[in-house]
Amino acid sequence: MTEYERSRTMPAGPEHVFDQAANVGRLDSWLPEELHVQAGEPPAVTVHEDRTDEDTDAVLRARPEQMRLEWGTREQGGYAGWLQVAGLDGGTSEVTVHLSFFDDGHDPGERAAADALDSSLRRLEEQVRLRVDHAAG
Repeated sequence: MTEYERSRTMPAGPEHVFDQAANVGRLDSWLPEELHVQAGEPPAVTVHEDRTDEDTDAVLRARPEQMRLEWGTREQGGYAGWLQVAGLDGGTSEVTVHLSFFDDGHDPGERAAADALDSSLRRLEEQVRLRVDHAAG
C-alpha cells in the first residue's frame, strides 16, 4: 500500500470550506482537471478519467458532523481517500487530503500524486476565496 497526504490553509471557517468541498455538483471545480464525478444513488458516484477515457464505479460519503469526505473505488478496492477540514484561529481552516493506493496499478507515483494533491488544494482554495469574496462584496 502506498499513501500520500498534503495540507493547505484556507481563508474561511471550516463549515464554509467543507460545504464547498463536499458539493457533489462542484467537485470538478477543485478535483484534478482530468477527473469528473457524476453522482449516482448515494453514496455511489462514477469517476471519469480523461487520461484513460475510462469510468470507474466509486463511493463518496460526506460526514458533515466530522467535516470529512471519504471516497474510494467500489468493486476493485484499489484506491481510497479522505479530506478533513479543521478550524484554525482567525476564521481560517486547514484542509488535509489523504490518498491510499492498495493496488500498484492505481498508484500514479509520488510526483504525480503530490502534484495532483497540491493542484486540487490550490483549486479548492481559489473556489473558497471566490465564495468568501463574493459574500463580502
